[in-house]
Amino acid sequence: MQSFEIDKTDLLRIKTALEGDDAELQSVLAEYHPSEIALLFEKLPQEAREKIINILPIEVASEVISEMDEEHRPGELLINLHPEKRSEIIEELDYDDATDIISQLEEHEQQELLGDIDQEDATSIRALLNYDEDTAGGIMNSQVICVKLNLDKKEALDEIIRQSEEMEEFYTIYVVDEAGILKGIVSIKDVIKARANARIKDILNDDFVYVKADLDQEEVAKLISQYNLTSIPVVDDNMKLLGRITVDDIIDVMEQESTEDMLKISGVSEDEELSGNWIEAVKSRLPWLVINLGTAYLAASVINHFSDTVSKLPEIAAYMTVIAGMGGNAATQSLAVTVRRISLTDLTDRQAYATVLKEFLVGMINGAANGIVVFFVALFYDADPRLGLVLFLAMTGNLIVAGLTGASIPLILKRVGIDPAVASSIIITTFTDCAGFLLPLWLATKIILPYQHLIPHH
Repeated sequence: MQSFEIDKTDLLRIKTALEGDDAELQSVLAEYHPSEIALLFEKLPQEAREKIINILPIEVASEVISEMDEEHRPGELLINLHPEKRSEIIEELDYDDATDIISQLEEHEQQELLGDIDQEDATSIRALLNYDEDTAGGIMNSQVICVKLNLDKKEALDEIIRQSEEMEEFYTIYVVDEAGILKGIVSIKDVIKARANARIKDILNDDFVYVKADLDQEEVAKLISQYNLTSIPVVDDNMKLLGRITVDDIIDVMEQESTEDMLKISGVSEDEELSGNWIEAVKSRLPWLVINLGTAYLAASVINHFSDTVSKLPEIAAYMTVIAGMGGNAATQSLAVTVRRISLTDLTDRQAYATVLKEFLVGMINGAANGIVVFFVALFYDADPRLGLVLFLAMTGNLIVAGLTGASIPLILKRVGIDPAVASSIIITTFTDCAGFLLPLWLATKIILPYQHLIPHH
């Protein structure tokens, strides 16, 4: 099955069906998967979304709302529905999905929604709302299949069948004692294959991976990836089973974390929504641009300091912008690789040193290779080997600076407790811009100007 992409034909069909009767609209919507309808919602006004949700079966409507991106406000769509309709949808949702959606609403709206639904469901959702959204507790689903230690095979199977009636799918069965303390895990395959008189305590696996409720969601993703798990149990400090996190939840986490890191490296706040309006974009980006403006003046002061060199050797001005630009690109490459390594694992001192050393060597080799190119360009256009030497040394030096800062700055920031993805890019840009201007101008001042009267002009 190919991935679905919204095109004009799909939108036209939906909009035409919206103008007709409900039967026609239902017929058209039946051809789309709930996740596809969620994508179509991005291009439809709120009134159209509400009309569609109201005529969809509860099972489909709940899946559509759960598939909507947070930035498209599924919570607002839900709160605007008739109380009976929205209650049915919430009760159909998994607890973790319901919690994510309800958490977007104001406190009084949350209480209004929770007051209308089944008390057991409301209690479970309220418990999940107490956890920070970026923690294991914030992304877990409290609906689990668990059996007691002393059950035999038949009793366990009966319990699994009973509990699974309210769950769409499950990967692992959790084994607990009378107090709800997690003692191990067992697969449905192990239960089925066990001998008739076997008890769960005899076939459970007590060597399992688990997470505490306050663990950061990124760390949970690392564990699931490292151990190739389909789900992972969440426990409190006393090992009481609280819920589970499944691999589909982790896919959403990884996408969210990757987006955040990409936006941070670009100097964009993670609070800016990808489809937000221009006011939100300006508020998010302007502070970083103002900081960048300050660092740009620092680089400009380097040029001002060497104004005499620029006036006597004007051709250097064009080359130094190339050197500064190359340094910025190289630093971004080094920064991206280093931030990614930091996000995947906690680097030891030895690994951090090896990372910086590698980027130093890469910067030196790439700098020398590009320096040779600019040397011959200067030789061809300006017939000046001294200028070529200055540019070779400056290019090599700036790409070394780029490699060193791109690797070391995020590591230093991480060590002092600052998010390396947020502040690194501005600091690194300042280094590469200043070095990109300082090196060619200083070298030209020392190598070319003292002998400029000896160089024939063409």
